[in-house]
Amino acid sequence: MLKAYRQEAAKRQEMGIPPKPLTESQVKALCERLQTPPKGEEAELVALLSHRVPPGVDPAARVKARFLASLTKGELKSPLISPEEAVRLLGSMGGGYNTSALFDLLGHPDLKQAAAEALSRLLIVPDVFDKVVADAPTVPHADAVLTAWADGLWFTEKEALPEALTVTVFKVDGESNTDDFSPASEAWSRPDIPLHALSMLVSRDETALATIEELKGKGHPVAFVGDVVGTGSSRKSATNSLLWHIGDEIPFVPNKRAGGVVLGGKIAPIFFNTLEDAGALPIECDVSALATGQVITIRPYEGTVTGEDGTVLSRFALKTEVLFDEVRAGGRIPLIIGRNLTDMARKAKGLAPSGLFRATPVAQEKPCGYTLAQKIVGRACGLAGVRPGTYCEPKMATVGSQDTTGPMTRDELTELACLSFSSGLVMQSFCHTAAYPRLVDIAMHDSLPGFVEERGGVALSPGDGVIHSFLNRMLLPDTVGTGGDSHTRFPMGISFPAGSGLVAFAAAMGVMPLDMPESVLVRFTGTPKPGITLRDIVNAIPFAAIEKGLLTVPKEGKKNIFSGRILEMEGLDHLSVDEAFELTDASAERSAAASTIRLSEAQVTTYLRSNVALLKSMVEKGYESKATLEARIAAMEAWLETPELLTADADAEYAEVIEIDLASLTEPILACPNDPDDVKRLSEVAGTKMDEVFIGSCMTHIGHFRAAAALLGGEGEVPVRLWMAPPTVMDQEQLRREGLYNALGRTGARMEIPGCSLCMGNQARVAAGATVLSTSTRNFPNRIGDGAKVFLGSAELAAITARLGHLPDVATYFEKVAALEGQKETVYRFLDLSEKEA
Repeated sequence: MLKAYRQEAAKRQEMGIPPKPLTESQVKALCERLQTPPKGEEAELVALLSHRVPPGVDPAARVKARFLASLTKGELKSPLISPEEAVRLLGSMGGGYNTSALFDLLGHPDLKQAAAEALSRLLIVPDVFDKVVADAPTVPHADAVLTAWADGLWFTEKEALPEALTVTVFKVDGESNTDDFSPASEAWSRPDIPLHALSMLVSRDETALATIEELKGKGHPVAFVGDVVGTGSSRKSATNSLLWHIGDEIPFVPNKRAGGVVLGGKIAPIFFNTLEDAGALPIECDVSALATGQVITIRPYEGTVTGEDGTVLSRFALKTEVLFDEVRAGGRIPLIIGRNLTDMARKAKGLAPSGLFRATPVAQEKPCGYTLAQKIVGRACGLAGVRPGTYCEPKMATVGSQDTTGPMTRDELTELACLSFSSGLVMQSFCHTAAYPRLVDIAMHDSLPGFVEERGGVALSPGDGVIHSFLNRMLLPDTVGTGGDSHTRFPMGISFPAGSGLVAFAAAMGVMPLDMPESVLVRFTGTPKPGITLRDIVNAIPFAAIEKGLLTVPKEGKKNIFSGRILEMEGLDHLSVDEAFELTDASAERSAAASTIRLSEAQVTTYLRSNVALLKSMVEKGYESKATLEARIAAMEAWLETPELLTADADAEYAEVIEIDLASLTEPILACPNDPDDVKRLSEVAGTKMDEVFIGSCMTHIGHFRAAAALLGGEGEVPVRLWMAPPTVMDQEQLRREGLYNALGRTGARMEIPGCSLCMGNQARVAAGATVLSTSTRNFPNRIGDGAKVFLGSAELAAITARLGHLPDVATYFEKVAALEGQKETVYRFLDLSEKEA
């Protein structure tokens, strides 16, 4: 084992990164050698066991905990690890397999004091908390542990955030999105944080990482600075990569770092949250006076950034003073778990609540009503509503995980010692890696479903389809959820997408920390002219915001009324739930925290009946967890028996109201290269030659493919490279039954399996430098192809463009799209799986 480990370590050392954490089989071999250590290997053997084993309920941690427990009991002996040292090492493993062993030692004649000291500093102790409480009256060291938890020893022993932080600036001008920090093309390496971090910013500046290392030579920590930071996906891998370069080692947790400082003119809300979760200090402030190489001093309590000469370069106010506690605790998640532990311990001892922690924000009550979002979150908290600015922990009814973040979520779940999910339904998809899997993806396809199912979750199969298109069919109306993908934007209820750490927390604990955001209302009126599509209405939202001066395209001094707020919509009650998702889905590109849309009871009823049929068929086909699927079916059927939907109060308050008259949309609207906010009318870009066209992603449903088939016609192959990927296997099967796969295939279309296909750019990609029209979610630079210029528009416009080889003029577009008139009921018919023919 040692020989193989050293060979692998040497290879990684050449890359400038540490070895991988030890596996279960490696720890088994290590524990054997620790009992009879070879001469000269003693120090390395102990170091490997101490520092290179993952914490929590990782299989390797189980082997380590059992070995150390056996040493404390005298069942095994090692000349290198005494029983006392074994207790200390058990205390360094976080929570999970180690806690029972420590509890059992609280009455040990020689080890009880060491065991009590170790257990007193642990946070994740659900399996022994009640036992400690029960033993506290009669076992002195159990009482000592309970007292330490009540006193917040886990918190008070940590250093508070200092009054002043002196750092060296590393600045990226303009926007740095999550694709810059964590390139989609390298998604396969995300669970291996040091390896994946080597790709950070490479597409922006090949010298970036070398510059960061050079700046560290000034003797101060390096702070990341940018005009707009962290837009895009919810991937925590972006935060992991950044903190690998600017953060601090976490004791006894291999290959992961925390802490660090990030300053941004705007920090995208999901990225801000993942920084909080990781114990970093995110600060939004004016960064125009900051430049790479500057040495600055940040005074977080005072709210100033000063230069070496004392000049104030920027002023700021932290999002919340709770950030001070989060940084001290090592992150938002440890703080929440620790606060709850202290509260429970104090209740058990009959003590008043602790005054140790800063109070979480509570907004002042107002006489006005609640928005739809505020009512939905309120119901999840057992309240009538939740005001903006209030901290809350809503119950998580549904949690989604996809395959490029799922392995990281698995790692986070093991650190949280999660052996069963507390959320109502947790679903794992394999949509991002199904089409062209690498060997590492195949291994993940084999191992991750069992991990999810063992904890009561539902695992899809590769080829089933896009996470959102499937997860939406498992939702309950007016409930709250989250997902490890920024496009987890429920069309029913509300979801707050998050990084893998917070997704794991929500799945494991059944709740999610939330500082309730403000809302922006978009109210639609009027009737669109024939040929104006839902995607045009999606793009009309930023178009209207730009016209009102509420959104700007340039990154320096960026304005974005939607950023960090909830985008709420009304006035389109006739839409099916599938169609409504196209609007909530696109709120991700607005950097909104979440989205809601008012729906009709009739449309929700139709949707749920179809979804009950789908879930029942999944049970029949052997999908697991059967119990979870059956519980969700029962909940759906209960709603159908007494249907009711929450609605916004007429006197609800919004940060802004944007009115859009659909009759004013006279032509299609596209997002232009390479920014989802840079929307223009078709007439401004007509005639642009296209090399490739993509119709697919979670922004599509079966109607888009029927429309494309009708508009492409039977005229032979198109003059562009045409990609098509239906969002789910159900759509694929129905399109085949309708004979449309044959029609689409004769156009020369490359028919991908159901899933994400080109959308993320982690597997198939367009040609370098290609000009592309895509129906996908976003068009960041280099996302789906190196140097590609990507427009975002409707499936209808994409089909017409594919046939012509260029963007049509407005007259040609309306002439071509008129072919759909009179067929809309058939073309855009909802795929109702409760119907017999389906």
